[in-house]
Amino acid sequence: MKYEIEEILKILPHKYPFVLIDKIIDGEEGKWALGVKNLTYNEEFFQGHFPDRPIMPGVLIIEACAQTGAIAILSANKNKLAVFTSIKNAKFKSQLKPGDTAYIKTQLVKEKLNIGIAKSQVKVEDKIVATCEFSFALIDK
Repeated sequence: MKYEIEEILKILPHKYPFVLIDKIIDGEEGKWALGVKNLTYNEEFFQGHFPDRPIMPGVLIIEACAQTGAIAILSANKNKLAVFTSIKNAKFKSQLKPGDTAYIKTQLVKEKLNIGIAKSQVKVEDKIVATCEFSFALIDK
């Protein structure tokens, strides 16, 4: 499974400036996805977080994880939206900053009816930047 930004925009309900994935480079529909986010100094959130030491806010890192998972899940569940129901065990081991290329892997751990659990890991090169687990519900569009 590979998607460029044009396909991502057809799957996700998000639009600029809230699309946090640039492309999907690997994955399996309905199971997992490996997304890429190329961070530049021009990201809107760097303007205020923090002007003298720009880092990507942790909540947006978690959102990027969810969007990566949503691409995998929604590619197999047309006419649905994936919404958060909980976030657990979010850990930030380092920061994402301008110039970084973040690799975000999200995989479905469990799914029953329209409820699921996913785990994510964010890396820059071989260094783990963040991990989290979240649950979601699939709802009609």
